[in-house]
Parts: sequence; structure tokens; C-alpha cells
Amino acid sequence: MEERIAEAGSTKTSLAQQIEGAYQRIGVTGAHRHIVLMILLGVFFDALEQNAVGITGPVLRESWGLGAGDIGFLNTMTFTATALGRIATGLIIDKYGRRNMLVINLIIFAGGSLLCAVAPNYPVLATGRFIVGFGLGGEIAVAVIMMAEFFAAKHRGTAVGLINVTAAGLGNMLAPAFGILVFTLFDGPDKWRWVFGLLFIPAILVMFFRRYVPETPRFLASQGRLDEANLVITRLARGKLSGKIEHPEVFITAVPGPAVTASTGHWKDALRGRLLKRTVLLGIAVCMSYAAQISMLTLMPTILVSRGYAVNTSLWFTLIMQSGSLIGAATAAFLASRLPRKKVLTGAAILGCLAGLSMAFLATDIAIIVACGVVFNFSVIILNTTIWLFAPELYPTRTRGFGTSIILAAGSLSGGLFPLISGVIFDAAGLTGMFTTLAGLFIILAIVVQFPPETFGKPLEEDATEEDQGAIYGH
Repeated sequence: MEERIAEAGSTKTSLAQQIEGAYQRIGVTGAHRHIVLMILLGVFFDALEQNAVGITGPVLRESWGLGAGDIGFLNTMTFTATALGRIATGLIIDKYGRRNMLVINLIIFAGGSLLCAVAPNYPVLATGRFIVGFGLGGEIAVAVIMMAEFFAAKHRGTAVGLINVTAAGLGNMLAPAFGILVFTLFDGPDKWRWVFGLLFIPAILVMFFRRYVPETPRFLASQGRLDEANLVITRLARGKLSGKIEHPEVFITAVPGPAVTASTGHWKDALRGRLLKRTVLLGIAVCMSYAAQISMLTLMPTILVSRGYAVNTSLWFTLIMQSGSLIGAATAAFLASRLPRKKVLTGAAILGCLAGLSMAFLATDIAIIVACGVVFNFSVIILNTTIWLFAPELYPTRTRGFGTSIILAAGSLSGGLFPLISGVIFDAAGLTGMFTTLAGLFIILAIVVQFPPETFGKPLEEDATEEDQGAIYGH
């Protein structure tokens, strides 16, 4: 222990360097894997819930006589609330910490899902979707930030990438299968209720087990709570998330000068100076990506049904297309530790544009539609996964939660609103008009991602001064 203290205190290293060094020394332990599992379980069921409107849309149209606009509005309510949930969560976790919001967001999510299941009419169903969206938004924001803050740069990309492997990959791909299973087991005009009701149960179970997830050492250190930060790092090193820890090691010590940059409001830091530029650029990028992804998720089952396919058949085709999401998320997690963020984003945007144009002009039969859909989903999930990783790397700890949440909230708003536009375009210009528009979104994304600073292989910023930030990113 004395040697560890001497090692930490003998050099005047920054908090970022000390934490990064500690993480590199301990590597990935069993405690890390338990944390990842608890986070990913919640994210998986969130993904199923995110797809619930697309799954139940054709059945709701038949049983309640809803139009495409009504279905689109349910999605808009969900994703508008998701944006609000992300912003609110970002403000809370930067001030009070990350850990507690993992449970609170699941409580909100589960309550909204139960309300949807018992909704007696459309307004109550829309209200339930709003509540679900609020919890869903906070859940993903906290998951992204916590996964980024628990790992060293070497493993961070893969860890954050696993969120989308689970959500956009497994979750999106298995969501149609979940719908098929539910509609096979239950029949009648109210069978859609079981889609929402069955998602309530696992949310409660995950909430119970998440009590073992600790606060992140990066947040604790940024608040000057170094003893607590060292205790959590010791737990990680020893692979022990619960129980008493005897003689915790000292991995980080106080640094010369203030640990936290003087600021009248740390949450505002993401909206001024160098950080504002990063927020705006990545916000535009995520808006383009989410608009393309959610338009595809929401409208594809309805598009296939309009072409004469039965509900279950359209869900099977959608499931095959979503296999591209799983492959894309796994590919993004693999590339995260090997290629710079901007190169991955640019390549995926070009591929997505080509897939969209192919869907627009070459999709003459169902085989081509499905093949183009696989490539389209593959591309868009690489984009989303890499943006989720890129966002928290652009901010110091004091404003990482809020900055990342703004970017993810912008994506949610885009995902909620753009399917309405896509639906109108599809009604007016068919598949060609809709996917030509979506292809254009990828072009915009490829342009704007060239301007933020590259963060590949670099430690996360802690609470550096503006001069330190410039040094880290080479300004």
C-alpha cells in the first residue's frame, strides 16, 4: 500500500493521467463484467420498448382504426420525451452522480410501459409512450457515460460499443421476433397490450440487481471525493462489487491546484467556447443518423404491410433487415479500438448513402429490399455506436453528462420528428422519394464529422482548464 501511495504522490500528474494509469494497471476484471452485464440488460429491454410502436402499429391500425399519422405521433411522443429525459438526466448526473439514475430511469420506464398495457384509449396510450420515452432517454445517456468512465482508453471503445451491440444489434433484431412470439401466443384485437405488459416484468428485475453498480471513480474524483474513488477502483481491481473492502489501495491522490475548474455553472460549459462547437457539430451528425434509423424502424413494417404482406410476414422481413444492426454494432465495437472515430464515421456514412440510393432506385422486389435494408441498418448502427462513443470523449467530467445528453437528446428529437416527414414523403413519392431523402442525410453527416477533434486512444478529460483541453487535443 505504501508503495502505491508513493507511486501516486511522487509525480504531479493530472487526475486524468492518474485515473487512466490506474485503469490500465488493473485491466478488465470480473467486477467490470458484472457492471457491464447490469447496464446492458436494461439497455436490451429499452431497445425492445423503443421498437414497440413499430411492432404494434399494424395491429393498432386494425383494432383501433388508427391512421399512419396516429402511429407516427406515438413515436413522436416517445422520442420527444426521450430527448427531455436525456437533458434532465444529464443535468442531474453531473451534479449528483451517475449511479442512482440507473434505477430511477428504470422505474419511470417500467411505469410508462405498464400504463401503455392498460391504456383504455389513444390519449392514455400516448401519455404512456411519453413516460416510457422519458425513462428510456435517461437510461441510454447514463449507460453511455458510465461505460465510458469505468474503462481505460484501450477498452473504452469496445465497452461503449457493447451498448449498441445489445440495443441496436440484439434488441432491434430480436424486437420483431418478440412481436411474432407475442402475437402467436395471444390473439384478439387487444393482443398488442401484451407487447407493452411483458416488458414491465424484466425492467423490475434489472432494477433490483443494479443496486450493486457503484458510482464511477471519475465522477467521485471530480468532486474531490478521492477516498471513495480509490475504494471503487480497489473494488474493480479485486473484482468485488459488494461486501467490505479491507485496506483499500490508493490509486489517485490530490493534484496541485484546484481539482475542479472554477465555473458559475458547469452544465453551461458544454454550450460555450470550444465545447460549443463540438456540441453543435456532433449534434447535427446524430440528428442525421437518428432520422435515418428511426424512419427505417418505424415505417418499414407498415411499408411492407402496404405492399400486401401479412403483419407476421412483414415482421419476419424486418427481423432479417435488423440482422444488419447486430453486425453493424459488433463491427463498430471492433473498430473502436483500432481506427480513429472520424474515419469510421465517414466510411459508414458513405456506405449508408449508397444503401439508401440502392433502396430508392434498385428495390424492385422483396429480396433486394431486404438486402438493401440489411446494409442500411449495418451502416446506421455503426454511425450511432461511434457517435455514442465519440460524444463523452469530447467533454471533461464536470460537464460530460450534460454535453453527451444534449447530443443524444438532439438525436431523439430528430428520431421522433423525422419519421413524420419520411411518412409524408413516402405517401407522396413512394420508396424512391423516401430513401433518396435518407441518403442525403448521410452526406450531411459525413461532412460535419470532419471538424470535431479526434479523440481516438486519448484519456478522457477530467476537469481540465481550457489551456489543458487545448493541449490534450492539439489546439
